[in-house]
Amino acid sequence: MTNPTPHRLVPGQPVDLGSLPTAGEGDRKAFETELDSLRDQLAEWQTALYAEGRRSLLVVFQAMDAGGKDGTIRKVFRGINPQGTRVASFKNPSELERQHDFLWRIHKQVPASGMISIFNRSHYEDVLVVRVDRIVPESTWRPRFEQINNFEAQLAASGTTILKFFLHISPEEQAERFRDRLRKPEKNWKFSRGDLDKRRQWYDYQQAFQEMLEKCTTEIAPWHVIPADRKWYRNTVIARTIVSTLEAINPQYPTTDEDFTGITIADSIEGGSTDPRRDGG
Repeated sequence: MTNPTPHRLVPGQPVDLGSLPTAGEGDRKAFETELDSLRDQLAEWQTALYAEGRRSLLVVFQAMDAGGKDGTIRKVFRGINPQGTRVASFKNPSELERQHDFLWRIHKQVPASGMISIFNRSHYEDVLVVRVDRIVPESTWRPRFEQINNFEAQLAASGTTILKFFLHISPEEQAERFRDRLRKPEKNWKFSRGDLDKRRQWYDYQQAFQEMLEKCTTEIAPWHVIPADRKWYRNTVIARTIVSTLEAINPQYPTTDEDFTGITIADSIEGGSTDPRRDGG
């Protein structure tokens, strides 16, 4: 059986993003065929999780700009029941959110029992952008590593399984994706001049991501560093990991002690109020 978690980090081990691959290997057609099957399995497991209503799943995505968070969510979670899924995106905090601790806006978006929540960016923005852009001093952001670990431990203790994916792309691939956004009018909206400012901070962000991965890979919530230059590889290994995780959770459909023996459902409806179609209603 294919290892569903080859890119999972080990708690306590140093991380060197420069030595980790950005392009996965394999047969593209085979990976895309597998993804179709995995999406069917994901839909089935999500239905069981929703019906059981006891446990939940939180899926976190972080990446550099153009790293593929939106595309991954769109491709991997295609076809699942939207009733049991919620996507939350965390950009600049509002004025109200700034008046609370940094986890306040996050806690409101964590999954309820039976739900899958997908974070497009997350609480980790508060050890990334605030660090690189010097929005707050180090004395403020550095204690947040431990605070985040405690927060995730609390979620896990309450029945939430946490999957965290860092989409690892190369600077060359980011450049090509930016060019694609400029070339195609239907993608212009995804590009801003500010993206180039962030690109110039590439190595500062790589350092911030490395420490995030080292400090916040725990036994209950490890990070997965996914080679993301090739979208077909990225999507399949992430779907594979999610399905494997749901299989381990093994949600069960509820059962009932009620006896339904002898109940029949007639094709026509008998009794009750008059059919309004018969009297012009």
